[in-house]
Amino acid sequence: MTVRLFSAPTPVRASFRVLEHAAPAIGARWAERIWFTLPRPRDTPATRPGLPAPGDPFAVEVDGHQVVGEAWGAGPVVYLMHGWAGRWEHLAPFVPPLVAAGHRVVAFDAPSHGRSAPGRYGARSSSIPEFVAALAGVVARHGPAHAVIAHSMGATAAAVALCDGLPVGRVALLAPMASPASYARQFAAVLGLGERTHRRLVARIERRVGAPMHHFDVPLLGRGATVPPALIVHDRDDASTPVADGEAIAAAWTGARLHVTSGLGHRRLLRDPAVVAEVVDFVRR
Repeated sequence: MTVRLFSAPTPVRASFRVLEHAAPAIGARWAERIWFTLPRPRDTPATRPGLPAPGDPFAVEVDGHQVVGEAWGAGPVVYLMHGWAGRWEHLAPFVPPLVAAGHRVVAFDAPSHGRSAPGRYGARSSSIPEFVAALAGVVARHGPAHAVIAHSMGATAAAVALCDGLPVGRVALLAPMASPASYARQFAAVLGLGERTHRRLVARIERRVGAPMHHFDVPLLGRGATVPPALIVHDRDDASTPVADGEAIAAAWTGARLHVTSGLGHRRLLRDPAVVAEVVDFVRR
């Protein structure tokens, strides 16, 4: 499942147009592989300034695959969950102030991300259910979640986990993705998929993840479940997940608070001092 914006070369779009008429099932299988494939990482932890001192390393087995991370401090546990094609270091700015506020902070890499092992479908492939299972497995290891701070598709996975029954005291969703179904439609437009191929793609996605698309619709989930106190932070200039996604979640989740920023985009939001301070204050309350 992908939340990034990308472009498809003209020959690829032309091939999908041919397959729409000649073999839509083959086109859907090809599109499914693209949908679930992670882009190659653009940076490494060593290139990111401001990383905290190394924490206590850990590894847990989740569905037969090793998920690794680090933990710092002591107190009520706060979990950090990165987004698609991310790693825990993207949320590193939250670690020192949360530890100083008296929390144990646990951060980890989802399957096929960072230092964690490949997931069910191999390297550079993952999905929302794998993110959900990783969070549940790490919480089972480290104890009840006082709070979860999650970014992008990780925010979608965190929402799915708590609506599926994972106890979470409060949740901060940063640049959350509201509905993968809408991204599937955008994805189809970028690749030039016709309706026959698009329908088959959706069926293949649902078959792989074992659930219909609407099971991952965050506004819809919030209307059907009791949700914890939630803070949603989204930037007007986010080019990966539009601010309308955060607004839709805030409107649907009872008691959720929305903070809209400007000029930070999708990832710079995570290291903005004002955003970090607001999220830490929300967790402390």
